[in-house]
Amino acid sequence: MSKLVTIFGGSGFLGRYVARRLAKQGWRVRVATRHPNDSIFVRTYGSVGQVEPVFCNIRDDASVRSVLSGAEAVVNCVGILAEKRKNNFDAVQSEGAGRVARLAAEQGVARMVQISAIGADENSDSDYARSKAEGEANVLQHMPGAMILRPSIMFGAEDEFFNRFAAMTRFGPVLPMVGGATKFQPVYVDDVAMAVEKGVLGGAPGGIYELGGPHVSTFRELMQQMLDTIQRRRILINLPVWIARLMAFGLTVVQWLSLGLVHNNTLTSDQITNLQSDNVASGQHKGFEDLGIAPVAVEAVIPDYLWRFRPSGQYAAIKESAKNLRA
Repeated sequence: MSKLVTIFGGSGFLGRYVARRLAKQGWRVRVATRHPNDSIFVRTYGSVGQVEPVFCNIRDDASVRSVLSGAEAVVNCVGILAEKRKNNFDAVQSEGAGRVARLAAEQGVARMVQISAIGADENSDSDYARSKAEGEANVLQHMPGAMILRPSIMFGAEDEFFNRFAAMTRFGPVLPMVGGATKFQPVYVDDVAMAVEKGVLGGAPGGIYELGGPHVSTFRELMQQMLDTIQRRRILINLPVWIARLMAFGLTVVQWLSLGLVHNNTLTSDQITNLQSDNVASGQHKGFEDLGIAPVAVEAVIPDYLWRFRPSGQYAAIKESAKNLRA
């Protein structure tokens, strides 16, 4: 019988790429998610019965313990960018990660890969970055041989970075942003999934790996690259921090007044704090080169999925070619 891996958050942005890769390696894949009925698509990643979504709440011991039963490896891809009710940074990214590691150790799981983030720092002013660092410490306390991956901002067909800002260009001539001078090192989501695959298969030792793409760019440069790709002209405006915080406060008030019916995942005060710090590999930890992986550049991937935001959509290439025709 093939080996079993449990992937927490296996139907999310990164998790689905990990699930697909491990299924191709012949592993049985258990996708632990809060919404299994919305995650049926993961079944198509393998043969019948090979990939199965199951319910799990990472905040509950019994729930986590049940989905770890029989697993030989575990991957924790669960993470949030904005808090929502009980799913706050501490409960999900700090305590949740520690819970997975503790129960995995109790059940004798051989390997664990924890997805963290570049910038994880227990002394950070950002709750997101602080909770990521605490999650790492909790994991290593119970699984000292775990692989900790710290990717920079990830891009890919389902990302919430380029897709979100490209969608915003449809609503006006101005594209606002916060932290235009902040540096990022975007990394292709499947490159991160490849690193996870090596960790699960035992092809790489444990420890902390900082995963950044081949190029470092400012937020403004990335937005201009996106605009060039979708063939649109927009005025890039870098909002002052105080205005951004005022907007974030207003959105949070709306969420509070609606009793949570309107969730603010657009802009939060903590996200603004994060955007004040560069998101690039420090060079103090191992990286892609130690895994034998050559990361893919942004320009090699985003045209494949941002084309739908061009003024002519899928016909843009045809119209461009037609310009060369003579009447």
